[in-house]
Amino acid sequence: MIRTDRASLWALLPVKNLTDAKQRLTAVLNAAERRALFTAMLEDVLSTLAACERLGGIMLVARDPQVREIAAHYGARVLIEPENRGHTAASRLGAVTLAREGAAGMIQVPADIPLVTAADIDAVLDAHGEAPAVTIAPSRDQLGSNAVACSPPDLLPLRFGDDSFFPHLERARGLGIEPRIVERPGLGLDVDTPADLVAFLATPSATRAYVYLQESGIAARLAVALAQPR
Repeated sequence: MIRTDRASLWALLPVKNLTDAKQRLTAVLNAAERRALFTAMLEDVLSTLAACERLGGIMLVARDPQVREIAAHYGARVLIEPENRGHTAASRLGAVTLAREGAAGMIQVPADIPLVTAADIDAVLDAHGEAPAVTIAPSRDQLGSNAVACSPPDLLPLRFGDDSFFPHLERARGLGIEPRIVERPGLGLDVDTPADLVAFLATPSATRAYVYLQESGIAARLAVALAQPR
């Protein structure tokens, strides 16, 4: 069921075309493997968000037809981009759309944090204050922003990249808002690089992404590669 509670924060996910997913894993995964892994991670994130009763709804910003099919399975709304202009532009489009429609706020999360749980999302919602408010969950290296809650949705100009966490803090403070920080392991690990992939595989989980990596033989292949002398 698609939820339409404008008084609650909406989850927002900018999602790339599947053919372009996870380019930084090219050294260890082929194109088909990267696509399959990203699809599994996207479903892990969507299944968690769909179980979060406190969210007003789920919106994906995407163009890929398969992504749109997956979104529909989880009751998520899809906002179709006119063209692919990157994560930051997709984020802005979603935020402006939600604000125009009167949503109270948004919590933006990436599609590549397969370990995220409903408790992680609740922790961000619990920490988030009355508007105007900004709450940020950093990546595990304390450099990226893996969840950003904003009330109203278009309050903070978001710009994503490897080092977005501290710039987001500065932008919020520039608006006279002291951002709240939530650190959670499930939000901290985004799988972008081979090192992230190894970190993800280090702890078994029931996620679709972990099962795929095990059943496809990728996990065993990586273990052998890491065992080789350098």
